[in-house]
Amino acid sequence: MTEKNVKVLNRAGIHARPAALVVQAIKNFKCSIYFEKDNERINAKSIMGVITLGAAYGTELKIIAEGEDEQQAVDILAHLFESKFEED
Repeated sequence: MTEKNVKVLNRAGIHARPAALVVQAIKNFKCSIYFEKDNERINAKSIMGVITLGAAYGTELKIIAEGEDEQQAVDILAHLFESKFEED
């Protein structure tokens, strides 16, 4: 299992476009990937799950991945968060 804490850095938070970017980036990974916020865990491959997480600017999330390609999946997601989902 690989875990990494990330912070939502784009001003608009995770709305439809960033959620779609997340799902698109990780859809082909074999591992299970989750976001955890306030003890709520959602499947990061589910666009509706990602949107309903309600991650606004400044929200801290934990990425949790488990499976054969977990490290690569976590690295790609962390990069998306660090790049502010290419919005700013």
